[in-house]
Amino acid sequence: MDEALLRSLTPSVLALLVRRGADFAAAEDAVQDALVEAVRVWPADPPRDPKGWLVTVAWRKFLDQSRADTARRRREDRAGEEPAPGPAPAVDDTLRLYFLCAHPSLTPSSAVALTLRAVGGLTTRQIARAYLVPEATMAQRVSRAKRTVSGVRFDRPGDVATVLRVLYLVFNEGYSGDVDLAAEAIRLTRQLAAGTDHPEVAGLLALMLLHHARRPGRTAPDGSLVPLAEQDRGRWDTRLIAEGVAILQAALARDRLGEFQAQAAIAALHADAPTAEETDWVQIVEWYDELLRLTDNPLVRLNRAVAVGEADGPRAGLTALAELDGSLPRHTAVAAYLHERDGDLETAARLYAEAAHHAPNLAERDHLTRQAARLNARRH
Repeated sequence: MDEALLRSLTPSVLALLVRRGADFAAAEDAVQDALVEAVRVWPADPPRDPKGWLVTVAWRKFLDQSRADTARRRREDRAGEEPAPGPAPAVDDTLRLYFLCAHPSLTPSSAVALTLRAVGGLTTRQIARAYLVPEATMAQRVSRAKRTVSGVRFDRPGDVATVLRVLYLVFNEGYSGDVDLAAEAIRLTRQLAAGTDHPEVAGLLALMLLHHARRPGRTAPDGSLVPLAEQDRGRWDTRLIAEGVAILQAALARDRLGEFQAQAAIAALHADAPTAEETDWVQIVEWYDELLRLTDNPLVRLNRAVAVGEADGPRAGLTALAELDGSLPRHTAVAAYLHERDGDLETAARLYAEAAHHAPNLAERDHLTRQAARLNARRH
């Protein structure tokens, strides 16, 4: 059974059912039923036209569901007779599904879940395992999202920025359970890039590839975090780096700079440096300045303070940091790092311990705790 093929066909099959008159919620249920049937039937009897097979079976499932519900008789009349078997039409409305799943009435978590289900082809169980929540909880989330968007009509262009935000949220979930969400986000963004000519889509894809390329070096064999400066760059995926840089360069050449392109440019400078000491921090600060012109985000200013501390010295970094709200995530950890660079080990150790107390996950907490212990050992 080619699971990757099934997942790649899911959005176009769903879109075809919607085009034929099925509402989104009913069509999505029918497609999921067809996927279950494919898993049962295909190993012994693979179809010559997998997409056509899925469309035919899903449409039958939809009509059966419609006939069983008298409240849907009008929709059944409108839907008409079952289409004759044969190759599925070449029309692909996958892009419309992205915009539907990123509808502004949905919460970010619901938009992500719906995108993974409708466009990614993942089961509710897989999504629940990836997010470490009970399957029933995720089923309710998906069901509510489907009801919300069932009556939405596409009478105007969708918001690309919203779609990209959803995909970025998926990517940032990384890996948990049996679904690699970072890899899944890259797959979905490649799919989106193939269907739309937008430099920010390319920028996001480049950013994902450049970050994902460094993934093998981010953790030690015992699972502990390895800071960027200490990573073994020989473990980075040079193929993904080269692809990400090429995509970024093509996007930048169009002179329509967006925030994902600027972030990707920063990631490319990190990836291009043979060693941490050879990182072009001056240019990274310049890119952060470009990014701030595009989006005055406090977290961008926080990252810029780190870059300033590397380019102009820790005192300059601390001055930049002093202008920011101390309650920002990672603010205390950044302050600890810059104080250590400035030679104030006592303050740095105290701040590392404080940052560990507020760390968002166990791996980061353990890393910050070790940093505090390391500095305390050096002081005594």
